[in-house]
Parts: sequence; C-alpha cells; structure tokens
Amino acid sequence: MYRLRTNILIGIFLFVTAAFAQENRDSLLVVTKDWKITKLKKGVVWKQGHFQNLFDSEQEINYVEIDLKKNLKKLYLAAEPSELKPTSQLALEHRALVAVNGGFFDMKNGGATDFIQVDNKVVNRTRKKSDRGNALFLLSRKEIKIKASTDTLYGAERYPNVLLSGPLLVADGNPYPLTKNAFNDNRHPRTAIALTGDGKLLLFVVDGRNKSAHGMNLYELSSILQWLGAKDAMNLDGGGSSTLYVKGAAENGVVNHPSDNKLFDHEGERAVSNIIYLK
Repeated sequence: MYRLRTNILIGIFLFVTAAFAQENRDSLLVVTKDWKITKLKKGVVWKQGHFQNLFDSEQEINYVEIDLKKNLKKLYLAAEPSELKPTSQLALEHRALVAVNGGFFDMKNGGATDFIQVDNKVVNRTRKKSDRGNALFLLSRKEIKIKASTDTLYGAERYPNVLLSGPLLVADGNPYPLTKNAFNDNRHPRTAIALTGDGKLLLFVVDGRNKSAHGMNLYELSSILQWLGAKDAMNLDGGGSSTLYVKGAAENGVVNHPSDNKLFDHEGERAVSNIIYLK
C-alpha cells in the first residue's frame, strides 16, 4: 500500500511538473515572439504571428493593439437588428479603420441573440439566458470596461454602448472559471477582446479548422491573452464568424483567414450581425 501511494504521488508530481514546463515554454514563445508589426496610426498597431508549436499545435494569430489614451473616443459598436452582413461590409459602411466581429447572433434571421445596445438604443434583447453569455463589453466616450454580467440591466442605463457575450476569460488579471463543455474545451477559430493593465485594448483573432491553424480552446485563449497583458478579457463569437478587418491591408480588408469556405485565404467570411470597430 505504501509503495502504491508513493508511486501515485510521484506520478502526480511528474504530471504537474510537465504541465508547468509546457505552460512556461508556451508563455515564453508568446512574449518573445518576433511579431510582424504594422503601425496603422498613432496608438494603433496590428500584430501578426504564426506558431509552429504553441499548445502542441500550429497557430495563426492576428490582433490589433489600441492605445485608449489616444483612441477611446474613436471606438464604436455597430449592430443590425435583423440582418446579416460580413464584418468587412459593416466596417466599410461605418468607415472603420479596424473592426472585429462581435457577439452571437441568429444565423437564420439576423440580430444578436444576446443583449446589445448602440448609442443608447436597444438593438436586440437576450433571447435565452445562457452560461456562455456572462460577460459585458461596456463603452462610453469616457471609459471602457469588460466585466462579469451580474444582472439583467447590463449597465445599459450608465453606458450608451453595451454588448453581452462571453464567456468571460480574465477578470482582474486572473483566469475566470470556465465550465467544462464542448464549446469551451474544443479548438475552434476564436475572437476575443481584452483590456491590458497599461491602458490598451486588444482585438484578438486566432484562426482555426485548418491544418495550418488548429484554433484554440478557451483555456488556451485565456492563457495567451494573460501573457499579452490582459487584465480583463472576454470571448466573442468564433468559428466561421472570426474576422479581423484592417482598412487597406488586403483586397477586402480581412487580414486573418475566416474558415467558412474551408480555404486558408481571406475570402471565407461569415455574415454577422454586429461588430466592434475603430474609426
């Protein structure tokens, strides 16, 4: 019995040690990455990087880093109440410099399935409360917040722009507890938004569903956002919706590789109902 207990303890120790070593290796890969950096304007930088072996997988990442001291007043939400349009089209219509797809939506009829308010006008209300929709993106001309959703008012009386989505990934610099389920555990293309401790907003997209880009589960997504400095972060709609738009950076402005056409190009956008964008 003593030997069995000892062997179990040794096995646990070796497993924990290996897991820690893997996490340390992955974090070093991210923080020392020689990202391809493109300055879009003062205080706005687009970063792109490919990893051959991150989280024991191949990953393609694009994100835009926005200095909020210089650009907070240029951030907006746009939402269609009952239509579907590609992120790039919505970005063009709103004269965006940068845009990313937003929250979950009705793929048949359009419109967000979770609460969204733009310029003090409620565009769509929550259709059915879910564990996934537990995070708020709150935006005014004076401040921006990412936080847990704790009631059904969603802060809409205090913030003109409100997006309910999720799950919440990081809160006050710590990983937020995630439920064990297929949506969280499996790898997919992902879109996320994060606030860093030094006053920046990250619009983050990881590609997936391709041999050149495996995608991430939400535990991996949470980890990489923390390594990039996230203090608060939330997941947005992913899968075929995941799209990052940068004006003039490609023929259609799409800089990642949306997966809906099953090709590793910039043409596989899925029509969505709302975006977060920078003018």
